[in-house]
Amino acid sequence: MTQMNVESFNLDHTKVKAPYVRLAGVTEGDKGDKIYKYDLRIKQPNKEHMAMPALHSLEHLMAENSRNHHDRIVDIGPMGCQTGFYIAVLNDDSYDNILEVLEKTLNDVLEADEVPACNELQCGFAASHSLEGAQELARELLNKRDEWTEVF
Repeated sequence: MTQMNVESFNLDHTKVKAPYVRLAGVTEGDKGDKIYKYDLRIKQPNKEHMAMPALHSLEHLMAENSRNHHDRIVDIGPMGCQTGFYIAVLNDDSYDNILEVLEKTLNDVLEADEVPACNELQCGFAASHSLEGAQELARELLNKRDEWTEVF
């Protein structure tokens, strides 16, 4: 496999075992700030994927609720392959802290009674949401909490 510029393109997707959370990279700024990018893999690559309405709602719920547990979330964005998300945080190198924030955030998802910003004013595809689907994904992840640290 030829070395690629994108870190995840260098990851052998046939060897990983979802679900997991792994540090995918660290980017240091000119002033010493560091962005830690995590790969939250929910579905097994090339075997299964998240349905778009569920993924979309989980994105909204995690993006909104994670910031209640961590003040330096830069972004939570879905992977185009629909198997997971990237979580970027500023100046927090504690893997265990990220796992705790994720666990709290997923519990928030289970307790939600609506998807935040699920309307045409605040969302680019407001018709494509599923709170129930997002909650099922969160439940699946939390049920396998003890596997999050095992990538392979």
